[in-house]
Amino acid sequence: MKKRSLCLSAVLLGLGLPAWAAVSAEDARQLGNTLTEFGAVKAGNKEGSIPPYTGGLRDAPAGFKPGTGFWADPYKDEKPLYRIDAKNMAQYADKLTEGQKHLLVNNPASFYIDVYPSHRTVTYPEHVLKATVRNATACKTLKDNLAVDTACRGGMPFPIPRSGYEAMWNQVLRYIGETDVQTPYGRSLVVDPNGKVVLTAEQQSLTETPYYQTRLTDRDPQLYWRTFAYVRGPARKAGEMSGLMDFLDPTEKPRRAWNYTPGQRRVKLAPEFSYDTPVGSIGGVVFYDELFLFSGKMDRFDFKLVGKKEVLLPYNNYKHYFSCGGDDQFLPRHANPACDRFELHRVWVVEATLKPGQRHAYSKRVYYFDEDGSGAGMFDSFDQNGQLYRTAFNMMVQLYDRGHAYAVKNLVYDFQKGMYALVGDLSKGGLVVSDTAMSERDLNPESIVARMSAR
Repeated sequence: MKKRSLCLSAVLLGLGLPAWAAVSAEDARQLGNTLTEFGAVKAGNKEGSIPPYTGGLRDAPAGFKPGTGFWADPYKDEKPLYRIDAKNMAQYADKLTEGQKHLLVNNPASFYIDVYPSHRTVTYPEHVLKATVRNATACKTLKDNLAVDTACRGGMPFPIPRSGYEAMWNQVLRYIGETDVQTPYGRSLVVDPNGKVVLTAEQQSLTETPYYQTRLTDRDPQLYWRTFAYVRGPARKAGEMSGLMDFLDPTEKPRRAWNYTPGQRRVKLAPEFSYDTPVGSIGGVVFYDELFLFSGKMDRFDFKLVGKKEVLLPYNNYKHYFSCGGDDQFLPRHANPACDRFELHRVWVVEATLKPGQRHAYSKRVYYFDEDGSGAGMFDSFDQNGQLYRTAFNMMVQLYDRGHAYAVKNLVYDFQKGMYALVGDLSKGGLVVSDTAMSERDLNPESIVARMSAR
């Protein structure tokens, strides 16, 4: 085990520092120089396979039609640089996760990874960059890393993370704009061990990050994330609604989760929507604390920042979001790799180990987060016997006309059940980004239920 740890360290590009290490003014001066304002290495790698950061993607490609809910692929004419399969995967082993290797080894005839040219497309508005630079020396975690100071609002909290908790907070508090993002017909589907595709939910949903809505006076400064979903189908669930609200200090303000069913006609709190409770609308293949890779309170695991590494990351997945739809997305044992796009990127690696005395289905998770903060990433999870349990790929696109990335569509493979889930399919209704944010009054659960029930 010791030898394996040393080997892992040898391939890392940098080592994590202790959680109590502060970012000095001298370290912070790297931001905007050798580092981007959001803490990524500005230069490319020495091989040239990762390009330097030059400001991201802001120009719409030919064929983009604003307001349709679909974003044209700026890289649709690119061809893969190379393909990885079970036969040649050893050549690329240092760029693959355990979950990727498992899929390659166990599906030699059908699974492969097409690797495309890397593009660092993420952008941020100037006021977010300024707030992020401010946060480098001013932002701090509180209460054993479980909370973040409200003074951090408006920017990435830890552009130079010094602990696993800080890296996790960066992922949770990533920038997805300052208004409301809606999916009119977002779908979740599960493929069972027999290869049958089952629609588990078709939902109209809304998500926003009040953490960045600093110009609005009606928001609770503790509230950092809010989402709700109205179920359109299947028919047996139509009319149900649920919502989640998370706060910067969950020790003082725990997650506020709620649920509404038409038969009972009342909104009920749902404290069980947390940790390793299976998400019913995703067929039980996903836990609440692994929504979008991680969601909720960080009190059951120790999060260690291992360092940086180059890995093949799902990135610029316009084809998967907006072109591959219906049955084209699925094969019996895994998603259709022809819909996927992987690029080589630098990632932060975080190891989460279950704390003594705590209960969870997992004993360990390993996270891989894009250093540019897009939300793209992966995780591998392990059961109590140390066996690979699940792996997840969170895919991103840059909404070039809106000036921010969007990363919610994800694949979750449950290797123990022989099933997988596709979450956030937008092929039917696309994506709607509002020009203005809704009022707090219109976003409380009672207003949501009354408005959606009247339709």
